[in-house]
Amino acid sequence: MIVLSIVIGFVGGLIAVIMKNIVFYIRELLTSDFSVSYSNYLYVIYPAIGILSTVIIVKFLLRKPVRDGIPNVLYAISKEHGIIKKHNTFSSIITSALTVGFGGSVGLEGPTVVTGAAWGSMIGKALRLNYKQMVTILGFATAACMSAIFKAPIAAIVFALEVILFDMTMTALVPLLIASITAALTSYMFLGQDILYPFVIDHKFELSQTPYYIGLGIFTSLISVYFIKMYVASGKVFDYFKNWFLKFVIGAGTLGGLIFLLPSLYGEGFEAINEGLSGKLEFIFDESIFYRYSESVPIALLLLFAIILFKVIATSLTFRAGGIGGIFAPTLFIGTMTGLFFASLLNYFGFVQLPVANFALVGMAGLLAGVVHAPLTAIFLIAEITGGYDMLLPIMLVATISYSISRLIIPRSIYTIQLKKRGEVITHHKDRALLSMMNISSLIERDFKTIDHEATLGELVKVIANSTRNVYPVIDDENNFYGIIFLDQIRNLMFKPEIYVTTSVHSLMFMPSNIIHHDDDMETVAGKFQHSGKYNLVVLKDGKYEGFVSRANVFSHYREILKDMSED
Repeated sequence: MIVLSIVIGFVGGLIAVIMKNIVFYIRELLTSDFSVSYSNYLYVIYPAIGILSTVIIVKFLLRKPVRDGIPNVLYAISKEHGIIKKHNTFSSIITSALTVGFGGSVGLEGPTVVTGAAWGSMIGKALRLNYKQMVTILGFATAACMSAIFKAPIAAIVFALEVILFDMTMTALVPLLIASITAALTSYMFLGQDILYPFVIDHKFELSQTPYYIGLGIFTSLISVYFIKMYVASGKVFDYFKNWFLKFVIGAGTLGGLIFLLPSLYGEGFEAINEGLSGKLEFIFDESIFYRYSESVPIALLLLFAIILFKVIATSLTFRAGGIGGIFAPTLFIGTMTGLFFASLLNYFGFVQLPVANFALVGMAGLLAGVVHAPLTAIFLIAEITGGYDMLLPIMLVATISYSISRLIIPRSIYTIQLKKRGEVITHHKDRALLSMMNISSLIERDFKTIDHEATLGELVKVIANSTRNVYPVIDDENNFYGIIFLDQIRNLMFKPEIYVTTSVHSLMFMPSNIIHHDDDMETVAGKFQHSGKYNLVVLKDGKYEGFVSRANVFSHYREILKDMSED
């Protein structure tokens, strides 16, 4: 595992370097000659070109879905035994580079992680590693890619532990460290050792500013909730459109319009983040139709608030139109703008004079903790990528408040909220995590003898004579389910031949109160067994009989998974 961690760390580092360089050169090619003093109509067209290219590759060349980055890894852990589709070793690199390079308002960290995880999965599969080892390999890959793309090895390890490796063993900790360090060294080798967002602390944290940082924590939590809700709502809206081209036209068209009005929304927004961390507001007007108002602070504040709100929409539209990317970069962008807006607004109205740059820095941590629900990752990542270790106390305060309030309102993170709806997500709750890895289809027993709902007691007795079970589902010719009959409930009638013809099955059956539906998750199934006290529960799909699931079979399969998960 140590050898594998070195290999995966190096691979993850290379992937991050390749993706960063591709996007950088595409953006330079497209926008290097743009003037800051006037707006450019190409902002309307560029994102559409990138997204359309992505959709064509996914839909007509690959003909396979390219899932979102981190959720793809979580899905592989919970439902695919750690196996990620081979096309992810290259598909996310190409599609995300086109999406982000041409101005899609998303990041690269998700595609980088899933690409690294796909390579790790392929290596693990070739070496025939067991499930526990495969999950650990995905943890290595996640840490490696996060470490390389953000140049933040400590935060990468914390992220892998918080989000991916829910049951970490000590034997895997050292290889995890090695993978993260190897990836960081690889990134340093090709991209230099400079931190991602250089930050100079001109004003140290003062105790008297604590109430304002508490206020920022509350504000970032509300923006985080807005982010998650808007992202989910956009998915529901676009689900109404069944035609992919219509989704593209609406999504890319609206995205282009937003970027034309607010050019800061273009791409990952690293330049805007750096400007925000310096405490400046002038960048808001660059390449914008509002450039002539660049001296007006009220208009700057109004546009800054619009950027916060519309960045969420722009990110959602990029995904819904068919683009591929990650959530981290938009979250960092919105966090910076949120902190910048909060402090600038208070300063403008004369309530207090706050160090604007410090609040922009801390806002990043607040939003990341609130959106991703990974407060430790937020704390260490912001400190590492900015060099702002002297601001660690307010970073911790704001991240904790934002995470707590956001989770109180929305219990699940932006990564897991949609997977939960499909029962595909793994969690840090070990029992739920193990249940999420089980599938109803593989547990259904179909050797129960059935009886027609129009049959008589005499016909039922013949069925019982050839059965080893004591439960008999009642169905019709089209497999529609009517109820069940227990052997114990009719045992006294079986020895009365005189009523064989006159007694109908319909009069003997009853509809069970606890029924398993084919799309139920295993946590729901386990709850039904617990509350009903039954040993067998019937499974239906669209009202049609499928079979039974037994308590013993569920428990046996649960134990098998637990054994696999516990092996070092």
